[in-house]
Amino acid sequence: MVVRLQGRALIAITIGTAHQGARPTRWRRRTGLAGTLWDAEISRWAAPQYGRYETQTSARQRKITMTRRSRTTQLSTSANARVRRREFLASLAAGTAATSFGFAVPAAATRRPEFKVGEGVMEITPPVGIELGGFHRSPGNERRVKGIRQKSFVRALVLERRGTRVALVSLDITGVGHVMATRTRQEVAKQSGIPAANVRLCATHTHSTPGFMFLRQWGAISADYMAVVEKQVVRAVAAAVEDLAPAQASLGKSRVVGGNFNRTAKTWKTDDAFTAESTHDDRWLDSVLHVLHFERAGSRRDLLWYHFSAHPVCFADELAGPDFPGMVDDLLKQSHGLSPGYLQGHAGDVNPGDGSPWRGDADETTSAVYKGITQALEKKQRIEVDALASHRRTFGIPFDMPLFTKWLQQYKDDPAKCVGGQWVDARFAKAWYEDNADRDLKQTTLDRTISSIKLGPLAMVFHPTELYSYYGLSIRQRSAAADTLVVGYTDGLTGYLADPTAYATGDYGAFTVPKILDYPPFTPNAASLLADSMVATLDKVCT
Repeated sequence: MVVRLQGRALIAITIGTAHQGARPTRWRRRTGLAGTLWDAEISRWAAPQYGRYETQTSARQRKITMTRRSRTTQLSTSANARVRRREFLASLAAGTAATSFGFAVPAAATRRPEFKVGEGVMEITPPVGIELGGFHRSPGNERRVKGIRQKSFVRALVLERRGTRVALVSLDITGVGHVMATRTRQEVAKQSGIPAANVRLCATHTHSTPGFMFLRQWGAISADYMAVVEKQVVRAVAAAVEDLAPAQASLGKSRVVGGNFNRTAKTWKTDDAFTAESTHDDRWLDSVLHVLHFERAGSRRDLLWYHFSAHPVCFADELAGPDFPGMVDDLLKQSHGLSPGYLQGHAGDVNPGDGSPWRGDADETTSAVYKGITQALEKKQRIEVDALASHRRTFGIPFDMPLFTKWLQQYKDDPAKCVGGQWVDARFAKAWYEDNADRDLKQTTLDRTISSIKLGPLAMVFHPTELYSYYGLSIRQRSAAADTLVVGYTDGLTGYLADPTAYATGDYGAFTVPKILDYPPFTPNAASLLADSMVATLDKVCT
């Protein structure tokens, strides 16, 4: 085989014909004075169906003739040159047949790859003795780490295209506070050069780890542990930058059966019935699971991230761990050699499992989600990453200050009646009132950031709330992108943004959780307003 580099185009011409039983060829990219070339070497895995080719080789050495700008440089290569099959197939996929007996690789194949992906993973398993978030415990009976069910991790995914870099960080944590997230994003920017506005900190929202925001009697912040996690986030992003390599992205989808259910209603509608005419008068469930699979060249491992909506609440004991996402990780490592990153969806009204038990069975949930991931991988399709864009904006989530004032007066008038329901218990209600009696009533909004990313035909939008399913489905339906992931619990945690019915009936998410997080209640239309702003944020990167 003669390989010529003419200008910036690499042309391979077959000499002779492939004969039955001939040992096929392996390829390796090399760079020399004459430019970029591919070494041909005998290998077992390449087969004649990939193209008709034959090499002229001696026992010790072969010569490949290359011509560039009318000069011919002869280079010798060793017989033990190595390359992965993927590189050879990629060169074929990129090439255009020159004649019936050969193929040509276009000039673009020798240019610097435009899209790269890297991943960094650091352990953040909490120490024994600190408090866990997620469930109520009265003072003196705190829920503390007594052991480790599974290790916890922070995973950073760095995307790069034409000088633009974006970092997605998934943490096995109950939630990240706004102050902590802002501080960490700024430190990531300082250490990595990735703009803070392009960094997303996404909590998986497992209820078997600590949280980094104020939670009244739902788990105190460990300042020492939070500092460790912040450092590990920075290190994970740095490792992801070091790991950057050319990649081919694929997107897959499936509907998960038995992996989640709407915990706020006896009946609900599902995503397959959602249309532009659907309303929040019904309760909904998004059963769709998305996978992002990145195949990388050379010896770099492939990467997998997935998006699914379900509260990780299968466990409520005092053993720390990621909950069902950690068990899914174990299965995928065994079957596919992949350790996935997890992005939480719109889980405000969604628990794992099929509804029995109410918090979800860990094994059954894991099995359902794992099956959904494997099905999505089987149906994945390659996407062309012809764009990478990021946008961030501030949105003021409106408080219902008249209702908040009513709560204050209600407790002041008769504390003895504030001992259950939305007040949790007498000690909780007393602590809430003492902390809020002198609150500034002129603050009518909670200013938080929302953001979006465009990755080729895929869009992602990020927010710090626990959205009810209807609003996540509505955002996806209204998005200009071909596919959209709505990612919650990002760059802060504000609690639930529920539908008007939840506010009318005084549901846990609408009335109790604001007291836990020490906010006034949000207005009944807050979720709709946020959804509108998120669609506008998507428009910034999609149009």
